This record gives sequence, C-alpha cells and structure tokens, in this order.
Amino acid sequence: MRIPLLLVALTLATSCTWVHMAPGASAVRVVEGPPAGCENRGEIEVSVRHNLAFYDRNQRKVRDELETLARNEAPGINADTVQPLGPPSNGSQRYAAWRCGGR
Repeated sequence: MRIPLLLVALTLATSCTWVHMAPGASAVRVVEGPPAGCENRGEIEVSVRHNLAFYDRNQRKVRDELETLARNEAPGINADTVQPLGPPSNGSQRYAAWRCGGR
C-alpha cells in the first residue's frame, strides 16, 4: 500500500508548478541573446529542486520554474528583460538582467 501511495504523491508533486509569478514579473521579457541598446543590470542565479529522491522532475517544468524565478527577481534590480546565460544544470541557471525601458 505504501509504494502505490508514494508513486501517486511523486506524480502529483512532479506535475505541479511550485513557483508562481510575482507581481510585476509578468512585464519582464525573456530574450535569447543580449538586447541592443539596453543597460546591463547584472546577473541573476536561480535554482529549484530538479529531483525528488530518486526521481528526476520533468525538465520542461524545471526550466519554466527557473525562468519564472528569474523574472520574479528582475524588478528587484530594476531590470525589465532577462536572458539565459546557458542551459539549466542540476536545477540552477544564470541569467543576465537588462533594463531596456519598455521595448
């Protein structure tokens, strides 16, 4: 009985999004390369749990949560655009933060 219950719990936990968009973060754009004419505001490093015990979480969900966390952090350093600096690694990712003035 415990194993099926554990499997159900893991399935539910890995299908849920644990990170929610903070107020103001929805206005933050995500770009693939450095935006032209924007002021560099620094870097943001974010991380989430990428596995639960022996089970690896869905990589798409992990990537989406990392992006949401970066967007959540951007307004705190007066940035309105973030750019991933590389792919996620072990549940962590670095982003460049930019101030583009509403482009």
